[in-house]
Amino acid sequence: MKTKKLAFIDIETTGLDFDANEIIEIAGVVVSDDDTFTVFHEFECKVKPEHIKTANRTALKINKYNDEDWKDALTLTEAMQLFSDKTEDAIMAAHNSPFDWAFLDKAFRTTGVTNKMGHYHTLDTVSVAYIKLRNTPEIKHFSLHELCEYFGIKNEKEHSALGDAKATLELYKKLINL
Repeated sequence: MKTKKLAFIDIETTGLDFDANEIIEIAGVVVSDDDTFTVFHEFECKVKPEHIKTANRTALKINKYNDEDWKDALTLTEAMQLFSDKTEDAIMAAHNSPFDWAFLDKAFRTTGVTNKMGHYHTLDTVSVAYIKLRNTPEIKHFSLHELCEYFGIKNEKEHSALGDAKATLELYKKLINL
């Protein structure tokens, strides 16, 4: 699992069920796995949904989905190739990584794109936050929003993939220094 890169990833979806819903946005911030967290690169892309009519309307509202902003979106195959190329040899880190990984794993299998991260390990900031803050009375939930508020992290674009990926990186920095 040792590597020199961490990829802080976030996806936005058309709902909560990876079997029934789709990825509509993917983003990441790839950084050095050391105390400097030097940013190698950031990436983001919108993904054209194939079954928008069956999407969860609440999810679309939260993600601010609209046809106009997604008119030039990538296909899922194009997005997964970009993701694979940008995250090569990195460990995936995410807030609630099992959720993101379930969608990404299905997308890799569906598209046939090779996962270049090279392994299945992920770092989950929800788990780290629970371990470090479970006895903190001010923390009622371990949502990204609440943890960012607790640590004074400003998430400029909440519920956008890149905004949440950047916020997750900042949260991770705070958590590992507790």
